[in-house]
Amino acid sequence: MHIAVLGGGPGGLYFAYLWKRRHPEAQIDLFEQNAPDATWGFGVVFSEQALEFLRADDPETVDAIAPEMESWNNITLNHRGESVEIDGVGFSSIGRLTLLSILQARALAVGVTAHFSNPIHSLDQLNGYDLIVAADGLNSLVRRSFEGDFGFSISYSTNKFAWYGTHKRFETLSQTFVKTARGTFNAHHYRYAPDMSTFLVECDRATWDHYGFAYKDVDQSKAICEEVFAEALGGGMLISNKSVWRNFPWVWNEHWFHKNMVLIGDALHSAHFSIGSGTRLAIEDAIALAKALEAEAHVATALARYQADRKPIVKKLVTAARTSANWYEKFPGHMQLDPLDFAYSYITRSGRIDDARLRAMSPRFMAAYEAAGQAGASENG
Repeated sequence: MHIAVLGGGPGGLYFAYLWKRRHPEAQIDLFEQNAPDATWGFGVVFSEQALEFLRADDPETVDAIAPEMESWNNITLNHRGESVEIDGVGFSSIGRLTLLSILQARALAVGVTAHFSNPIHSLDQLNGYDLIVAADGLNSLVRRSFEGDFGFSISYSTNKFAWYGTHKRFETLSQTFVKTARGTFNAHHYRYAPDMSTFLVECDRATWDHYGFAYKDVDQSKAICEEVFAEALGGGMLISNKSVWRNFPWVWNEHWFHKNMVLIGDALHSAHFSIGSGTRLAIEDAIALAKALEAEAHVATALARYQADRKPIVKKLVTAARTSANWYEKFPGHMQLDPLDFAYSYITRSGRIDDARLRAMSPRFMAAYEAAGQAGASENG
């Protein structure tokens, strides 16, 4: 089979590697518009047991990635000058460029033909391929060319965010909530290397307007964020890499394939950064697509199987992501809660964690939360 993969992100690279490794006779061309050492953003984060879903089928890739990851077992929330730790909520992270470099090396080692710095401007350039895998991100050429056929829709969250990095080291995945005279901010921050951290700044639209960010350039916006989060940054500086203000885009496609073209990753769906699953979803899409292609004799039936098997799983996760994002849309209101109540509201925001699960997962936090509730009830009594 002759396959074209558009996009050299984690999903595209992993599908190309996986298929070529299992089917050495296949010809796979991967097209990426950027150079191999170019990327935007900083670190990517995975929930607990990061990449363990790969271990059964692909332990070598897990073993290549795991030593480069930073891991921790708690979440820290900073609110009203207090820090609350929620135990038992493990995450791991890795630099995006580091992850891409590992996946690039593995794809090239099995014989994938990679065309970097090679943008595809027209699908006519891909005539003759048996299968076109669109892993080309939010602005996918394949999807844009057939939006109606894919049943494409997009909407946007109202909050604004800008993605920075910093040399400040954070021991856990942390969030810092700050109220100023002109509004409220939240920063999602975590280390992805011993000396580097992601620092994603978020604010509601009213705050963004009050600060006049629409009329600020990248350096001016960065300076304001450094001032707002001076304490969290320890007086350090933020690092910009295309760190412009954005609204999070909710991408969905009702139909996952059209003719011999199939969507994976952000070209197909988006999941809010607050649940840290975008990269994992893209890699899992690649695995599901490969399994479907192996299970069916014809490309058309394989693509239908991919959609039928994978779509309910993704829809459930995206629904949870929307619920999580809705909490962030109202975070200035939640900040009126005291730190423990605020942390409880935060950790239960997606609707997937009830009190029983929280007691088992985070016993120290839940003991403190329930003790505070009992003490408050006694005082009121």
